[in-house]
Amino acid sequence: MIYQRSSQLFAEAEKVIPGGVNSPVRAFKGVGGTPIFAKSAKGAYVYDEDDNRYIDYINSWGPMVLGHAFPPVVDAVVARAKSGTSFGMPTELETKIAELALSMVPNIDKIRFVNSGTEACMSAIRLARGYTKRDKIIKFAGCYHGHSDSFLIQAGSGASTFGTPNSPGVTQGTAKDTLLANYNDIENVTALFESNKGEIAAVIIEPVAGNMGCVPPKEGFLSSLRALCDAQDALLIFDEVMTGFRLAKGGAQELYGVKADLVCFGKVIGGGLPVGAFAGTHEIMNYLAPLGPVYQAGTLSGNPLAMAAGIAMLQSLNTTAGIFKSLEEKTAYLHRGIDKVLKENNIVFTINRVGSMISVHFDAEPVVDFATAKKGDNATFKQFFHGLLREGIYIAPSAYETWFITEALSYEDLDFTINAINKVAKTL
Repeated sequence: MIYQRSSQLFAEAEKVIPGGVNSPVRAFKGVGGTPIFAKSAKGAYVYDEDDNRYIDYINSWGPMVLGHAFPPVVDAVVARAKSGTSFGMPTELETKIAELALSMVPNIDKIRFVNSGTEACMSAIRLARGYTKRDKIIKFAGCYHGHSDSFLIQAGSGASTFGTPNSPGVTQGTAKDTLLANYNDIENVTALFESNKGEIAAVIIEPVAGNMGCVPPKEGFLSSLRALCDAQDALLIFDEVMTGFRLAKGGAQELYGVKADLVCFGKVIGGGLPVGAFAGTHEIMNYLAPLGPVYQAGTLSGNPLAMAAGIAMLQSLNTTAGIFKSLEEKTAYLHRGIDKVLKENNIVFTINRVGSMISVHFDAEPVVDFATAKKGDNATFKQFFHGLLREGIYIAPSAYETWFITEALSYEDLDFTINAINKVAKTL
């Protein structure tokens, strides 16, 4: 692979953009080297500025469920743009996509569109605090809900210890209202509730974690969280920015049969355009302005380009027979292939998979939370990443991110990937 143009572009970007990127993980700090600059993408492939082709397992961090430049989405955006790109006024499109989303996802009556997954989670937390009239929230180590101050918190020690900021600019006052729990550890969550009786507004969780690699919930964990929140009069918030409309039509709620009080969505709901949403029951959502006292607003919320793209995407996911089964089967096929070649090459590893989310951890022990995810051999991962890049396979440049499978991947693409991993494994 030749990366000359990408290297030049990165050097130019560093002069005018902090770190040369507009989102930190893109800078390759976790793996070393120079980031790849994308030029175009189609189906399962992304092409860089040096005209190298990669089989893409990032898929814009999840939303390209049906592949890049999916024709119905492209057509919808082009057609909509000809009539105006933004109004700051209501449009019929907003109602149409709201009705469609509500018909697909269980246990939600109303939905509010925003501009990103971060904004969706931030707004859901504000709504939960306003609705319950409580200040504290519980989040889980290793779960990422965007860069809002309430979420950039690291662990303290002991069940009742307040969190502390892990980014300058996040105040201690904000941090004290965020309590950190261990993923898949219901006893730990219970202890936090016991130590903060009547003070916790909500628990927010990625029902399938994707930001410490793919980490599934243990059997009964989500239902136990539901019961605990009910007993403590706290809200349960599912951050389905990654899992929504990917693991099933109704996301993790449908897959696991567990109802959340609020659900947050990300880019899938806009066909990959910058958009997010949060949704819930009438009672909770009516607490939002202009009906209720909790204020939330956005000039570009419900942007017509994003709404048109989202309608095209959700309609396709809603009407394509067997789409989620096909995605799961392709991911299982890849899982079996990777497992086989890594074992043949005596590599120490663990693979986690749920639906069309999968990740490889270079450690023999089960990965069930952030602590176990951090035990992975990051030096091996860096070699693995760059080896795959040279073979034309693009995975996330971080050991703590899930891979996303797209329906656009053929079984020939999957075989190519497995063979590439076999080649790289021989060098590890």
